[in-house]
Amino acid sequence: MQQETAQVLALRVLGWLAADDEMFASFLNATGASVSDLRSRAEDVAFLGSILDFLLVNDEWVVSFCDSAGLAYTAPLAARASLPGGEAVHWT
Repeated sequence: MQQETAQVLALRVLGWLAADDEMFASFLNATGASVSDLRSRAEDVAFLGSILDFLLVNDEWVVSFCDSAGLAYTAPLAARASLPGGEAVHWT
């Protein structure tokens, strides 16, 4: 996946999160971001990665997002891998 496509997908996830008050509050708490930070950080690829990291914590969220967006369940992980810090870590 191209980085630009991954960035767009992360912004779609952010919109999906924002539509659910409880989940959005959890996201803000987990990232330490405020609502006012979102505009200024929307182009920060590290922040976009944190959006995908948050989604990927829970398989049910991934399924729900992908179902609502009409995407393959692998799309968020592929997007995360395309952004800085998303490289697979091999410990062996």
